[in-house]
Amino acid sequence: MTRIRAVLFDLGGVIFESPLHTIASFEAERGLAAGTVGRIVTEAGGEGAWARHERGEISTEAFERGLRDEARRFGVDLDVAGMMRRIEADVAIRPRMLAAVGRLRDEGFSVAAVTNNWKGLNAPSVAGHFDVVVESYLEGVRKPEPAIYRITLARLGVAPRQAVMLDDIGANLKTALKMGMTTIKVTDPLDALEELGALVGVRLL
Repeated sequence: MTRIRAVLFDLGGVIFESPLHTIASFEAERGLAAGTVGRIVTEAGGEGAWARHERGEISTEAFERGLRDEARRFGVDLDVAGMMRRIEADVAIRPRMLAAVGRLRDEGFSVAAVTNNWKGLNAPSVAGHFDVVVESYLEGVRKPEPAIYRITLARLGVAPRQAVMLDDIGANLKTALKMGMTTIKVTDPLDALEELGALVGVRLL
C-alpha cells in the first residue's frame, strides 16, 4: 500500500464554513427556490461568469453583470453584489479543522490548501498554516480542472497516489480520484477528520 505523504484541503466548506449554506439562506430570504443559484452557475458551465471569475479572467464588475444576465435567462432578478457580500461576511474558520492541519504538519505530512476563489475575497488568512496555497484566480485554473491538482501536487513534490484530497463538492473529488488520489467528501467536518485520521494513522480529534 502506498504511504500517504500529503493532504490537500479545500477551504470553503472544509477549512471554512460552507458558502452553500449562506447561498441557501439568501435564496430563502429572496423568495427563490432552493438551489436556484447552483442551477444558474451549473448551466453556464466552465465559460460562465462564476467560473471565469474564479479563474481571474474577468473583473468583479464583469462577473456581477454576467451572472445577472445568466440569471435572467432563468427569469430570476439576482442581486449578485448583495449575495457576494453575504458570502464574504459569513466566512468563518472551523477551528478543529485548522487544528488538524497543524497536527498533520507536526507528524511530518505536507499540507496544501487548493481553493476556488476570486481576487479581493475578504476572508480570514490561513496561508501560514499550509505548506502550499493554490488559488484558482492566481493560477488561471479552477477545480475540477485537472491542472489545478497537478500544480498543487508538483509544488508539494508528491505523486497523486501519495495524496488525499478533502472537499465538500463531489465533482471536485471526482477529478482527484481519477488522477489517483484518495478522496474524502466533507459533509460533517468531524466525520471527515475521523476518516482522515484513520487513513493516515494520526489522531485528529
